[in-house]
Amino acid sequence: MAADVRYFGIRHHGPGSARRLVEALDELRPAAVLIEGPSDASDLLPLLNDPAMQPPVALLAYAADDPARASFWPFATYSPEYQAARWAVRNGATLRFIDLPASWRLAPTAQPDSPPPADGDEVTANVEPETSLTQDVTPSAPTLEQDPIGALAAAGGYEDGESWWRDVVEENPEPGPIFAAIADAMSALREAASPPEGFEAAREAHMRLEIAKAAKETEGAIAVVCGAWHVPALQAKSSATADRALLKGAPKQKIAATWAPWTSPRLAFASGYGAGVVAPGWCQHLWDAPRNAAATRWLARIAAALRAQDHLVSTASLIEAERLAFALAALRGRPAPGFEELRDAAISCLCFGEAIVWHTVAPLLLVGNEVGAIPDNVPLAPLLEDLQREQKRVRLKPEALERELAVDLRSESGLDRSTLLHRLNLLGVPWGKLADAGRSRGTFRERWVLRWEPEYAVALVENLVYGPSIAQAAAGRVSARFKDAANLQALAELVFQSLTAQLPAAVETGIDLIEKRAGQTSDCAELLSSLPALADALRYGQAREVDASQLDALVKRILIEGALTLPYAVRNLDAAAAAAMRGVLTGANNAVALLELTDDERTTWRSALHAIVNDSHAAPLIAGAAARLLYTAEELSPDDAARLLSRALSPGKPVTDAAGFFEGFFEGAGETLIHDHPLRQAVDQWVQSLDGDTFVAHLPLFRRAFSNLDRMQRRRLLDALFGRVSAGLQGRTLAANAEEIWPAHFERIVGILKARPADE
Repeated sequence: MAADVRYFGIRHHGPGSARRLVEALDELRPAAVLIEGPSDASDLLPLLNDPAMQPPVALLAYAADDPARASFWPFATYSPEYQAARWAVRNGATLRFIDLPASWRLAPTAQPDSPPPADGDEVTANVEPETSLTQDVTPSAPTLEQDPIGALAAAGGYEDGESWWRDVVEENPEPGPIFAAIADAMSALREAASPPEGFEAAREAHMRLEIAKAAKETEGAIAVVCGAWHVPALQAKSSATADRALLKGAPKQKIAATWAPWTSPRLAFASGYGAGVVAPGWCQHLWDAPRNAAATRWLARIAAALRAQDHLVSTASLIEAERLAFALAALRGRPAPGFEELRDAAISCLCFGEAIVWHTVAPLLLVGNEVGAIPDNVPLAPLLEDLQREQKRVRLKPEALERELAVDLRSESGLDRSTLLHRLNLLGVPWGKLADAGRSRGTFRERWVLRWEPEYAVALVENLVYGPSIAQAAAGRVSARFKDAANLQALAELVFQSLTAQLPAAVETGIDLIEKRAGQTSDCAELLSSLPALADALRYGQAREVDASQLDALVKRILIEGALTLPYAVRNLDAAAAAAMRGVLTGANNAVALLELTDDERTTWRSALHAIVNDSHAAPLIAGAAARLLYTAEELSPDDAARLLSRALSPGKPVTDAAGFFEGFFEGAGETLIHDHPLRQAVDQWVQSLDGDTFVAHLPLFRRAFSNLDRMQRRRLLDALFGRVSAGLQGRTLAANAEEIWPAHFERIVGILKARPADE
């Protein structure tokens, strides 16, 4: 007697599909449940019913000798396959996967003729981890092979497959024989499509053979759960000999498989996942909410999200939004409001027509931020296993709450802890974040703030593409980033990060790339912008077990070349370019202070600064900054600086040029005026030369230039301006000759100051 085989064509990650499937299984009571998935990972399926298994999770399979070759099969609570597996375990039915084994897919010689279609659950490990997960959730138009359900939706005039599937399967009050109807629709679509070849043909041949095998071994009904597109091919009569011929000579690869935590954003189309859904958050809501209350509860969630951002949402507005959503559904011929109708109603009634307000809450609502969890008895992926070993070795326990950690790089334990945290940061796993990172560079101490987040496990699994251990993966990922580095600064930052992460091979590679790039460019800004990170690398290398001696000669070469071209690179710049170059100049000068230079090398740099100051074509902002750097380095005496300021701020100079020089000289160095009377006098004379309108126009400039002074420093500056006695004495009073100091405008200035708030 032939076995009773029933085919259930589902849409992966469809909540309505999952609900109808569970109802059908309850009615059929099959003795075996066969699910589309890698057949050599069937022994992991029962774990889905473990109470500690919290979706979203993903089945991970990887080559045992090369974990960088890996694939993932994600599951959500609302995935039909997940619900089918749980049903089978609860009801004692035989449970197995029937698709091509992962060992065939991951073999080095396996080159499928075409990629899996969008209804396949597989996600290859070469999906870039930095892919944006909060993009616009509007899908592109599907093709027939990529998304057959989307093609049906487009034919029916729907915006996307989500909407069509909800109307036909999820929200239809009288769906009828859904799975039979889906099979008929897919048969019609496949007749219009090209016959499957290569990889797809092999998949369907393997599934037919597995179904036939189960039919011989099973007494009772068999439920086959697969992507709707495959149902006609699996139902069709086919010669077992022909199917085996398709699979003959298939490559083999020893693999390992396990479960890994996943996240709801990675179930979305926007993550690059071909079988993803437009709105995972909405799908989860449809699965959790009662059918007759889905719209009301969704609007309540929208209101809660808006109120959390301090938007006013009244009960009356909610009522109007629900009425509008149902009216829109009726106008559009839908049995119930979908998330499109609820979105439009929310924008109109809750966001007062402002779509931008909706977009502030849409990613959290439509995409979600759920992170899965796996039981403790599940074998871990290689990187997670290596992380656990490293955590035990360096005695760092992952904790959900923030805690501070101070490390001394001169001790072995401190260096090991720092190295692990830096390597994880390179992998996009910021378990530890450096506190006062800028100030800690070049020292033997670091302060970290530690906090472990569940999604870090997912990030580590994704990094399997770069290597099986933390060290190998960090080196592999930084090497990949070297290829994408657009300039010397990016390369220098990567070299510094590689050095702090104790990756000597990556450091050497980066230095070679910097040397090659430096030899190809004459862009002064690019050359000088690389110096801060390179100087940090040289100084930080004293606390690391990495030989950075090759870097020393390269840094000095870049410095000399940049210094020689600097005076010509700062001429005739507009405001934006001058501001950018000033940042480059200041950063390079800070780097020079850290480097161990010869007198000739240091003189070359300062000669470039002198050339800028004396060049009438140099941008005034940069000339002022160069003068300040020389003054700070005691290359200019107070009298020389005063004469320079007097000349730059003289009435004969255009106001914009004088203001630019003033900003360049005093921004970040306003305290200089407290101590240098000649400088104060030069500035005072320039200010007196301004007419009232020009003075008011430049008040923001003055405020910005002195914004770095705290309240006490401002008071000390006022003491100096008004000739007050030393701040260390009690009973401060105005000097008798205060009026003589500013005879022309003393009363006006006092009036202005008295009118300003006391803390300014």
